[in-house]
Amino acid sequence: MKRETKLETRVIETEIKDIKSSMEHKNLDVWKKSMDLVESIYKLTQTFPESEKFGLVSQMRRSAVSIPSNIAEGSARKGDKELIQFLYIALGSIAELETQYMIALRLNFVEHDMGIEELMLNVKKMLLGFKNYLGSKA
Repeated sequence: MKRETKLETRVIETEIKDIKSSMEHKNLDVWKKSMDLVESIYKLTQTFPESEKFGLVSQMRRSAVSIPSNIAEGSARKGDKELIQFLYIALGSIAELETQYMIALRLNFVEHDMGIEELMLNVKKMLLGFKNYLGSKA
């Protein structure tokens, strides 16, 4: 009898670990895609003028980094309501990044980059979809 109880306990512990692992931010497609965006923005801003190092370069990088960071922080919180709040913050960061990208275009620091533009759009759609999904569960 005790042996079955220990086995059952191990099974339950394993199931709990699996559930927690599946909800971990690193397993979320939106987090993965936003990490790709961070990488792309860092590469893009390497070509900006040195005079923008503490201006637009810094702002764009911080906005990009904020997106997966807020997804991660929200995922670590105790409930969907808090996660949704952090997804709103991430949506604000992607809006900032889009604006900063358009400023860089207007200042001729970069040319249109369809890859980055599509990545920003995809991340935005994924954030909205995830937020809507979580909101519909409540």
